[in-house]
Amino acid sequence: MDSIKKIGITMIKWLSVCLVIGVATGLLSSFFLTSLSWATTTREANQWLIFGMPLIVMVFTWLYQKYGGLSHQGNNLVIRRANGSDNLIPLVLIPLTLFGTITSHLFGASVGREGTAVQMGGSWSEQVAKWFNLSDSERQTAIICGISGGFASVFGTPFAGAIFAVEVIMIGRFKIRGLLPSLLTALIANQVTVLVGIQHSHYAAGIIPDFSISLLLKVLLASIAFGCVATLFSWSIRQIKTIYSHLIVNPVLRAGFGGLVVLGLVGLFGTTRYLGLSLPLLSDAFAGTHQLFDFINKLLFTVFSLGAGFQGGEVTPLFEIGATLGASLATMLQVTVPFLASLGFIGVFAGATNAPLACAVMGVELFGLELAPWLLLASYVSCFFASSKGIYIAQGNQLNKVNFCKLISQKKDL
Repeated sequence: MDSIKKIGITMIKWLSVCLVIGVATGLLSSFFLTSLSWATTTREANQWLIFGMPLIVMVFTWLYQKYGGLSHQGNNLVIRRANGSDNLIPLVLIPLTLFGTITSHLFGASVGREGTAVQMGGSWSEQVAKWFNLSDSERQTAIICGISGGFASVFGTPFAGAIFAVEVIMIGRFKIRGLLPSLLTALIANQVTVLVGIQHSHYAAGIIPDFSISLLLKVLLASIAFGCVATLFSWSIRQIKTIYSHLIVNPVLRAGFGGLVVLGLVGLFGTTRYLGLSLPLLSDAFAGTHQLFDFINKLLFTVFSLGAGFQGGEVTPLFEIGATLGASLATMLQVTVPFLASLGFIGVFAGATNAPLACAVMGVELFGLELAPWLLLASYVSCFFASSKGIYIAQGNQLNKVNFCKLISQKKDL
């Protein structure tokens, strides 16, 4: 009888934890997405706002330095905490990353939104763990719930969110014990956004080509390219941050300089096409009206924006880089454009996050179950050939992977 009572109490406790985290992350993401829509519309109607990029990134860099504590670590702080780190996720991270990202988009920085949702979820779940007096291992599970709630609600993909949270914190190993509460939180958070009236974008993969050895080889080749571009993306952000830190010691002045560089890119390319979320890039990719080098241009704008210190995520830009890369490769490989754009959308994301199963599941939620075998292939091949050092440097690693790009560079040096 005592054991049954104990199980009942545990179930009620975790149902309550998931409910509190799920509802809060859903509401936060709803406010966030609505604000991003406003910021994008406002910037597009007032193009002069982009000249404020250097100033706004300096302001938020100063705020992070003054009040944020470890908040500047962003997603990596959340991942480390989920892996058992003693460093607390401060509550102040929520307003800093929320309003930092909104203003980044308002002034035109090429950043995403996933990072913000995950950080808000992680910060909130830290507080919930305190309220429920959770043990260290239970707190890690609560952090996982925060990650899943944020991810699921910002993209409208609850099953991918649940898997992403248990997969992303450790390469090659799932935190299975957190899967059920992660899924429950993701479903609650996503349902909150639905009830609020948030509409998430979905894209059509078009007609899936009939299987053939030729098609298989083409998809394998494209998936290797997805992994290499994912590696280039992650490596570029780290290199830019390192170079900037060597050039300018003061972090606030460094951020302002980085903002000027992004403005310089606008002048160099003569377009604002790659600023902000750049969602038209996705529509163009699936329609086949993209430009050949959209993927590398978006990559440049994004890595320099993130390298400067603008707040926001990496995932939406990765979707766009992958989709436009896939669309460009489709023409060269003579494969239907929407099909390969869909695989690129997911493949580059998988290579950069080292979370191939979650990415494949996300693809199924966005594009349909019939694409599942190709999504799994693209995700795992891309992840296998990408560097273990993805966009989340705090990830643990239980898997030895071949870094294809590194092998090529080593052979050239011989």
